[in-house]
Amino acid sequence: MVRLSRAQQQERNRARVLTAAREEFTERGFRDARIDRIADRADLTRGAVYSNFPGKRALYFAVLAEAAEREPLTGAADSVDGAVRALGAFARAWVARLPLTGTDERIGAELMAEVSADPRVSRVFAQLTAVQAILLGRALESLDTAPDPGLRRVRVAEGVLTTLHGAGQLAAAAPGFTDPFTVIRSCERLAGVDLDDAWPLPHIAHVPHARPVGEPWSAPTALDSLCGERIAVGDGVVAVLGLHRLEAVEEGLRAVPEGVPVTLVPVTAEPAELLPLVRLAVAELRACLSPSFPADAWASPRIVLDPGLAVAAGAVDPHDDTEVAIRVHGGRIVARSEERGAAHAVGAFVPPGGSRSVGNGARATR
Repeated sequence: MVRLSRAQQQERNRARVLTAAREEFTERGFRDARIDRIADRADLTRGAVYSNFPGKRALYFAVLAEAAEREPLTGAADSVDGAVRALGAFARAWVARLPLTGTDERIGAELMAEVSADPRVSRVFAQLTAVQAILLGRALESLDTAPDPGLRRVRVAEGVLTTLHGAGQLAAAAPGFTDPFTVIRSCERLAGVDLDDAWPLPHIAHVPHARPVGEPWSAPTALDSLCGERIAVGDGVVAVLGLHRLEAVEEGLRAVPEGVPVTLVPVTAEPAELLPLVRLAVAELRACLSPSFPADAWASPRIVLDPGLAVAAGAVDPHDDTEVAIRVHGGRIVARSEERGAAHAVGAFVPPGGSRSVGNGARATR
């Protein structure tokens, strides 16, 4: 028999815990699940469970994240005939995941109750929802036939997500009440609502400039959680953002010239519990965006959950309010910022010999 290394044994135990926990949560729900029973199902000790997960909620988030990441996508949209159809497809994909009849056995039915039970988790969930709205809004903007550089569709996306999350809450609390077709039509109608949304937001004018540097950069490879593929993190912007500051990624996305990749690296002081919630939110968003928009409309930023990449970018002791960003050009780090608005500052930075053409609302930097 081949002897497993310590790392392999830990990985196998973790997989056994996740399988046992999924069975326990499916049968008993989150509230009535017990760590002791999960340990028994996995044929491990209670201590072995806690050595992999800090608590029941962290284990619950991890189980949901793994399930969402493994769920096959329904298909990719090659082209879309306007925002109405795109939002209809997005809403259909979202509603298909809801427990609408009261007889559905959905392991995630207690997720929102658990999120709202802890203000610390709610704050992170708010930021994750903001990122979802940013990506959906930018996907909608990409469909405009005559795009206005100052036009922003993020508020429309926020309205869509509010409608869909509300439908989800009612589906769980009042089974049978929610009519999925009404929900889908409501989201489609939001495509034509003018919410006076524009970029840049007022605070952008006060963001300090990035400082020029000249540092080596060895392009690491990492998993892009949004696309589910491994990528090389080379030239472009790398924004390391704490889970309380995730919405600042929009500042980088709108500052960079077209074609310059932006990589978001979410960080937190509590990665074991909160990063699985990030994985879950990203996987669920991908499942709805993929059949609704062409990939080039939504597959940015790359989202990498890798503490090693955060350290490489300069975030040595990351926390939930971290904002650190670098601009990589020609295989070297050419600009840095560690202040509020860091993603915008390095996105707007013009590398030596680079074009002064910048994105929506950006401020060119010498």
